[in-house]
Order: sequence, then structure tokens, then C-alpha cells
Amino acid sequence: MTVVNVGKVRVPGATLHYETRGSGPLLLLIPGGAGDAGLFEGMADRLAAAGYTVVSYDQRGLSRSPLDGPLADQRVGERSADAARLLDLLSPDAPAYVFGSSSGGIVALDLLARHPGRVRRVVAHEPPLVELLPDPAPYREHFAEVRRLLRTKGIGAAMTRFAQAPGQAPDGPDREQPRSRELPPSVRPMASRMATNMPVFLEHVLCPFSSSAPDLDGLRAAAGKLVLGVGRESGGQEALVGPARRLAELTGAVTVEFPGGHVGCVEHPEEFAELLIRTLAAEEVTATRP
Repeated sequence: MTVVNVGKVRVPGATLHYETRGSGPLLLLIPGGAGDAGLFEGMADRLAAAGYTVVSYDQRGLSRSPLDGPLADQRVGERSADAARLLDLLSPDAPAYVFGSSSGGIVALDLLARHPGRVRRVVAHEPPLVELLPDPAPYREHFAEVRRLLRTKGIGAAMTRFAQAPGQAPDGPDREQPRSRELPPSVRPMASRMATNMPVFLEHVLCPFSSSAPDLDGLRAAAGKLVLGVGRESGGQEALVGPARRLAELTGAVTVEFPGGHVGCVEHPEEFAELLIRTLAAEEVTATRP
């Protein structure tokens, strides 16, 4: 078990909670959705053992990273600036490796486009940038409906709708709902924090992040440092794998298939960590497809 050091850093408008373990070049892990630093508990020690200083953190407005003022819609650029400040604090003299999951992948992409000299490699796993899809309207409308349900009927109705496919009748079978399973031990301590974070994510992150437009010119210029991750079990979920595939086409970056689905780092942490280690260390990454 690697020793975990906990820190706090002030950033404009918030105070960020972060955790570090290991030594070596810095590897910043950016959680997505309602997750926080605990999302990576299952693989953080393995990553540290591979020779990295592993840094995970709670994004602003979630868990132990409170905002100075009231909650409002979150902005990608603001959260990528937070990530850049963590790099400046913890790796001021050397570029870092970055892994971002889901909406954390959107943050990682923005960080790369804005600060290419601060990173060695970015792995963005299934960033849900639905505006890159051939027909984004159904997803845009679906996420807006989820937010309306949160406001009018509460978190239960919003979560049920969120788990359904766009265009599916609200009272139809929940085809997209994952099988009920016990949470892995590594993320159980995060469960209560995720429950508190979920309304924040659905109200203030889901729509503004999924509808944001990545800096394609910036990403093309840094494409040699970029890997787009897709889940082996995410096939058929267009909002998850479609944007990554399209972004690879638009920028020239490679796509790598990772174990599991959208949260493969939780579902298969050991296998996921091993592939991430190889991907970060490779001088040239070879694309893989399902």
C-alpha cells in the first residue's frame, strides 16, 4: 500500500483537494462525472509502483473541493486551468502525463490544447463531446431533458432518464441501465460523496461539457501527444465512443481500446492500469480497434 499524501491548493474561486503517492514523473488523473479522486483508488498504487508520482484530485465544486461562491454551470476552461495549476505546483520543471476519464477527458483535451508544453502525453478516455457526432441533436435534447427532470421531479427521475437511450420512451424498458452489481471495495468510500455530487453533475456539468467544442487546431498541433481511449465494452454507445473516434479522425491522434466500459478504470483497475502504463511509456502508440 503506497503512502498517500493529501494537500489543498487555492485556485481562483475554489480550493482543490488533491492526493499524491509514489515518485517519478507526474501523472495527473482527472476524474469525470460525479467521481472524485477516489475514482482511481483501484489503480493508483499500481501506477505509482510503475514509477510515477500519481496525483488525483476532486474537481472544483465536487466532494472536498468547495467553491468560494454559489454553484453555477461549470466551464471547461476553468477546470483545465485548475489542472494546469496543479501541474505548476507539483511538477514545475517538467512536463507531466495526464489521464482524463469521461468529462475529465474533456478537461484533459483542453489542457493539452492550451498548454501543450506542460504535458508529455494525454490519454482522454471516452470524452462525451457529442457535438462531434454526425447528429448530435438527440443527445443534446436527451441531456437537457435529464436536467429538466432533475429540476422538476428530482434526482431519481433524472437518473432513470439519464440511464436510458436518447429517443427511448421515458416509461420504456431501461435498456441502457447497467447490470446491478456490488461496488468494488476501492470505490465504496467514494459512494456517499458521489451521491452528493450527482445533482451537481447533472445540473451544472453534463450539458455545458457535452455541448462544448474542443480546440481542434490546438489538438492537431499536439496530436503526437494525444491518445483517445475507448472501452472494449462500450460498443454501441455512440455518445461515448463516437466522439473519441471522430476526434482521432479530425486530429490525427490514435485510438486505443481499454478494458471495460465507460468506467473501465473502476471495473478492471489492474488490467486498465497495465495498459495505461504501456500507453504512457511507448515512444509511439499503435492504434487498436474493437
